[in-house]
This record gives sequence, structure tokens and C-alpha cells, in this order.
Amino acid sequence: MIEKKTSVFGSSLIWFGAAISIAEIMTGTLLAPLGMKKGIAAILLGHLIGCALFYFAGLIGGETGKSSMETARLSFGQKGSLLFSVLNVIQLAGWTAIMIIGGARAAGSISASLTGADMEWLWSLIIGGLILVWILIGVTGLGKINTVVMSALFLLTIIMSVIVFKGKSPGLAEGSISFGAAVELSVAMPLSWLPVISDYTRTAQKPRSATLASTVTYFIASSWMYLIGMGAAVYTAESDIAAIFLKAGLGAAGLIIFIASTVTTTFLDTYSAGVSAASISSKFNAQKVAVFVCVIGTGLAILAPIEQFENFLYLIGSVFAPMIAVMIADYFLLKQDFSGESFNARNLILWGVGFLIYRIFMRIDTPVGNTLPVMLIIILLSVITYQFVRRTQTC
Repeated sequence: MIEKKTSVFGSSLIWFGAAISIAEIMTGTLLAPLGMKKGIAAILLGHLIGCALFYFAGLIGGETGKSSMETARLSFGQKGSLLFSVLNVIQLAGWTAIMIIGGARAAGSISASLTGADMEWLWSLIIGGLILVWILIGVTGLGKINTVVMSALFLLTIIMSVIVFKGKSPGLAEGSISFGAAVELSVAMPLSWLPVISDYTRTAQKPRSATLASTVTYFIASSWMYLIGMGAAVYTAESDIAAIFLKAGLGAAGLIIFIASTVTTTFLDTYSAGVSAASISSKFNAQKVAVFVCVIGTGLAILAPIEQFENFLYLIGSVFAPMIAVMIADYFLLKQDFSGESFNARNLILWGVGFLIYRIFMRIDTPVGNTLPVMLIIILLSVITYQFVRRTQTC
């Protein structure tokens, strides 16, 4: 059976839907203490770094026709890549729970003002059910549906932007954050998609064009969501987006945004969890695993609400940033392919070193955050160790 390919426009819609997210807005509110000028600079710089990595990671999958975790085999070998497949399924299940509870809480705030009951558990079930519908339709079957949903979200987010910024003067947000930390939080969102992006670019009709279009679309839309979150905190002294909509009398529009954006974003997490599981063993059916992850994530959202959102983003960075750095060095610079081997010890060690360096850099405040210097160090170490191994073998 020939797999249906996604168009450049279809690929762009997928990543527009990923960026229009409650999680992006929530993260944007954390940058408010910087003020608008420095905050915007941090958002753009962080997204420039993160989306550059997003592009290279997606291009590997697009050019090879492999899923994200299958591309990991190119650097870490058949068994070596299993570590990242397992970690990816776990982090995607965590993302599923975080996204569902975020959407349910926002929807619950609006429903509480209308009915007197927040009904978060019910909204979690509704959102989880809609994600299941998306899973059953499948990524290549969502073209027309995504066009309609994304058009509605586009219009509603414009309304949201007007509500946040119209006729108000910037205030002073509470708390403190360094510029480097703000940059890193802006890198974190595109970085969180690095172990996922190839699951979608691998099915593109025109891999390079689709990857570039996806990257540019995500850069613009994600930066926009960060700006809305930061603006809400700076201009209105209110970080609860649901409260802003209620004050503006747009409760119904808020419900649509919260639910639709949560579904379109979280679907990508569940779908990629299934694809990653399939890369672990052919016995796993990608769609069935996606359904299972959705059910587990919905259950966690109801029974064990996820906190420590900021720490979760940093953990993702420390695991997957050095992994992608090794893969970029191998694929684009060194032209190496270890997919025929069981595992590659050198690259696994490099990843471990990168993980430790990232955790160390979390204690160091650099103007460009943690991800960029860590990845440059690992890419440089990859090239140096490659040259050392070559010289040793020729002696």
C-alpha cells in the first residue's frame, strides 16, 4: 500500500496547529518580568535558535523518509536508538497529560462562570475524546478538517491579540527572570518537537519545501502565542488567559480556542508516541499505541494534574538537545550512518556528556540560553572524536 503524502500547505497547517497552543501562551507569561522590548527580543532569538534545529531535524526525516526515532538509528544504531524511543514515548505521554489538563483548566474557568461548576474532569474527557477522533482519522486524512479548524483558530487568535493589546498601557509584571533564561524558555517549545518533527516531514511530497514551510509557520505562530501570553501578563496584569476572555465577554470564543488548540497540538504528541513505539518493535501498532497514550494522558490529567511545567521543559532540553546535536553532526557534516550496527558507543557517550553539560549550563546564565552553546560543544566534540577515531584506525 502506497502511503499518502502530505502537501507543503498541509504540512504548514499541521505545525500551525501545533503552535496555537495553551502551553505556548503559558510559557509566554513566564517572560513578562523582562518587559515588552526585552521579552520580544528573547522570544525571537530563542525561536530562531530552536527553529533552526527544528529545520535540520525535520530535513533528516524528510530526505531519508524515516520517522524521528528511525533517524536516531543513523547515529546510535539499532539498539542504541531504543533508549531515545522509550524516552520519547514517556515524554510524549507526559506532554499529552500536560496539554489536556491545561486545556481543561482553561475551559473549566469559563464554564464555571457560566454554570457555577468548572467540570475540569468533564472537559478532560471531552478533549481526550476529540483527540481520539483525530487519531482515528490520521495525519494524512486531516487535510480538509485541518483547513477549517486552523482557519477558525486563526481568526480567533487575532481576536485574542486585539483583546490583550488594545487600548492598554504596559504595566510591571511580578517576579524576575534573566534574559538568558527567557531565551531558553523560548527555545524550549521548538526543541520539544525535535524528537517528533520527522514523523511528519517523512510523508511530505516535497521534503525540503515542506520542512522549510513547517519551520517558518511554526516560528511565526509560536512566537505569536508567546507574545500573547507575555502581553497578557504585562498589559493586563493577568496571566490567566481564560480570565481575560471572560472580562472581554468572549467566553464562547475562548472555549473554542482552548479546546481546538489543545486537540490539534496534543494529537501530534499521541500520534508520534505511536510512531516511536513502532520503531521499538514491529509488534506495536502505531495507531493503537497512540490511542493508549491518549487514554493514559487523559487519565493522568483527571487523577494526577501535572505541575512543575517549567522544569519539565528543561528536562526535555537536556535529553533531546544533545541527541539532535549528534545526529546533525553525523548527517550533515560527517556523512555517517550507523543504522546497520547494534549501537555506536562513541555517540552514546557524546550524548551522555551533552546531557551532563546541559545540566551544568542550567546553572550558568548566558545571553543565548543553554541549548545553543551545549549543541555547539557536542557538534564540535563529534567532529573532533571522529577525526581522532579515523587517525587511530589508519595508524
